[in-house]
Amino acid sequence: MKSLARFVLAGCLTAGAGAAHADDSDFLRSFQGNFAGKGIVKVTTDAPTVNVSCHFNSDATSSSLSLDGSCRGLIVVTRSISADLKSSGTKYTGTYVGSRTGPAQLSGSRSGNAINLGIRWAKEVNGDRRAQMTVEKTGEDGMRLTVIDTDPKTGKRVVTSRIDLRRT
Repeated sequence: MKSLARFVLAGCLTAGAGAAHADDSDFLRSFQGNFAGKGIVKVTTDAPTVNVSCHFNSDATSSSLSLDGSCRGLIVVTRSISADLKSSGTKYTGTYVGSRTGPAQLSGSRSGNAINLGIRWAKEVNGDRRAQMTVEKTGEDGMRLTVIDTDPKTGKRVVTSRIDLRRT
C-alpha cells in the first residue's frame, strides 16, 4: 500500500510540475510588448532618491524574458537597463545590466505573479555583492521592477529601485 501511495504521489508531483511549466509559459508571454512608466532609484542605500521615467521593450517566449530599455532621471541622466532571463522548470537564471558595477547574475524562482531573483553584483555594492530583484506582473498590462538591498550600517532592507510600468 505504501508503494502505491508513493507512486500516486510521484505521479501527482510530476503532473503538477508539468502544469507549473505550462503556467510559466503563459506567464512569461504575458510580459510581451512595450512598457513605459515611472519610479524611484537610489544609487546606494543611503543616497537620495531620484525620480525616473523609463521605457522598456519586452521580448517574451515560453521559456525566456528579455527587457531592454532605459531610465531617465534628473532631466539629463539616462541609463540603459536590460535583463535577460531563461526558465528551466521552476528555476530562472539570467543577467542584469544597468548597475555601474557591470553585469550582474540573476537566479531565482516564480511565486504567484512575481519572479523573485537573487542578484550577484559584479563588484561590491552597499558592502556586499548580494541584493534581491522582483519582476512582478501587476494587472493585465502592468509590470513592477523592484530591487532591494541591505543597508550595511543598519542591516535593514532598503528599496533601491522600484519602477512601475504599463503596456503602451
